[in-house]
Amino acid sequence: MAKYSAWFLADFDVIQIQSLTFNPFAENTFILFDESGECIIIDPGCYEPHEEETLSAFIANNDLKPVRLVNTHCHIDHVLGVEYVARKYDLGFEFHRLDIPVLESTATVAAMYGIPDVKLPRDPTGFLDEDDTVKFGESELEILFVPGHAPGHIAFLSKEQQFVIGGDVLFYGSIGRTDLPGGDHHTLVQNIKSKFLPLGDEFTVYSGHGPETNMGFERASNPFLQ
Repeated sequence: MAKYSAWFLADFDVIQIQSLTFNPFAENTFILFDESGECIIIDPGCYEPHEEETLSAFIANNDLKPVRLVNTHCHIDHVLGVEYVARKYDLGFEFHRLDIPVLESTATVAAMYGIPDVKLPRDPTGFLDEDDTVKFGESELEILFVPGHAPGHIAFLSKEQQFVIGGDVLFYGSIGRTDLPGGDHHTLVQNIKSKFLPLGDEFTVYSGHGPETNMGFERASNPFLQ
């Protein structure tokens, strides 16, 4: 069943965030939208038909218009819904070019984990890097390049609203695994320290798995950052 953990503010001139938890890996898919009704979909992990319906129902029930499909990285749990979303909403697919080998391994990894009937994600229509921004409606997100968990891992940052959609970089009390192809523990920790920690204690991190956290808590207690 999908997990809803959205917050809604009285002043609708802000980005609103909807989290849906999908697939056997309990991956968090994010829908971000503002008062314009335009939205972006980040890391669609919907796999089962009922998960696809849950994502589409939220979009339809809130009269949203998807305009971008972007990924923090391309591990299988984060791309299981890419083809469904791209086809249903006629969207391109964007991520960092260094994650192309990760995307190309989807069929092999699906067989390794015994995941049947995977809709293989389409080829990218564009690439995102740290100098780029992602715009939708009246909103804009900056991009941080934070490899270590995956070679082309990026995160989506709102300095104004003090949040980051962090993918599998930083979790509540933990960090992303680095034993997968292209992973590197030292690189990941250094990127957290140089890109995430300077954001400030008030910043909320929406992770690719599990609950959200904040930089103050992680700075003080995360054993990987001490």
